[in-house]
Amino acid sequence: MAPMSSKVSQSKWRVWLNESKWLYIGLGFKRWLVLLFLGIGLVVIGWTLLLVDWLAPIQHPVLFPTLGVQLFDRNVRGVVIGAMGMALVVLSLARLSRTIVSAFAAPETSFVEALYRKRMRQQGPRIVALGGGTGLATLLRGLKEYTTQLTAVVTVADDGGSSGRLRREFGVLPPGDFRQCVAALAEAEPLMTLLLQYRFGHGAGLEGHAFGNLLIVAMSNITGSFESALRELSRVLAVRGRVLPSTLHPVTLCAEKQTPHLERVTGESAIPKRDGHIARVYLEPEDAPAYPEVVRAILEADLIIAGPGSLYTSVLPNLLVPDIQSALRASSAVKVYVCNIATQPGETDHFSVEDHIYALEQHIGTGIFTHVIANNNFDANLNTRISEWVKPRESASNGHTIIFADVVDQAQPWRHDPVKLAQVILRWYNEYSATMSHKI
Repeated sequence: MAPMSSKVSQSKWRVWLNESKWLYIGLGFKRWLVLLFLGIGLVVIGWTLLLVDWLAPIQHPVLFPTLGVQLFDRNVRGVVIGAMGMALVVLSLARLSRTIVSAFAAPETSFVEALYRKRMRQQGPRIVALGGGTGLATLLRGLKEYTTQLTAVVTVADDGGSSGRLRREFGVLPPGDFRQCVAALAEAEPLMTLLLQYRFGHGAGLEGHAFGNLLIVAMSNITGSFESALRELSRVLAVRGRVLPSTLHPVTLCAEKQTPHLERVTGESAIPKRDGHIARVYLEPEDAPAYPEVVRAILEADLIIAGPGSLYTSVLPNLLVPDIQSALRASSAVKVYVCNIATQPGETDHFSVEDHIYALEQHIGTGIFTHVIANNNFDANLNTRISEWVKPRESASNGHTIIFADVVDQAQPWRHDPVKLAQVILRWYNEYSATMSHKI
């Protein structure tokens, strides 16, 4: 019993030490707390002086004559002292708020603004975004300013570069796309984001690896699983939302390309490099089970977004998981597909908006994504030697609602601007939801 009693005493002592840190010099906390109590005391005295006629006769404190305030009427003294107390209370609360918020908000952000933004994000829609690569990270970077109820579903079919090497050597899921999504959603300092994205330029065994990829693999070994590593990394970096794998099962993305004969291509990284038109893509094994948290998120979502990103190698690999397809059909959420701005060599050469939609439905069927967001700003300087603008054809949209908007990143016109894209999506979603609620 003695050792147990000693442990309890030590635990209480540690708790007391932590609580006593409020008394440390330099926190800027104690002075405003004392001022708050002083202000409350003056408010009480002021009200006492105003209500003395309704209370039993009391002897005025000696302090008042000393201050010379007995020269004034009792009600005047009550108002003056009460007003002074209220001023001190307001001042101390404002300073306390600034002191506390400074630990959590950016220096240039006011308490009211930080609180308002947080409350608005907490009340934002439940959004599930499916994809991978730079496209999904771009989308998340914009959406995180509008909601904390955000779930990113990331493809696990990547087999190229640093991710492919780590996947083959350690038997883990490819970490590259997860790293980009965590970095996009993190509230941590920009330096930490740069650290996650840092790529070694030389070094035996290190060249080509991103630091964030190595960190995720290391945390997988420490925590015992890839999903636990993502959860802990997200907690450390204060990620807004969740980053989840579409499946925990190792899958390989395969394609059939018309070259002109039908040729099978194995591996996500090999598909764009092989000449020919993609007839279809598929997973091996085709029946890989979805990660249960992903299915739950889809069924509970208000808004589901597929894309932007490489159509065949980033977006479709998630949608080819049978459980995810079933969940999408069962979900009552609004579903929208974000079409790419520019074509991608080896994947979507000469594709129009309608071609993207047709390829999507050819693989997952019709009736899931009935709304499409497409770019209508073609004024930027796009390198047409590599890719072309994705434009609509003049034919009918075949039952789809296409929302055209300027979503171009002027610095990189083949990519979406995260702020523009998020604003377009949320504005359209709010208008669509309001319209549907009026119809009910």
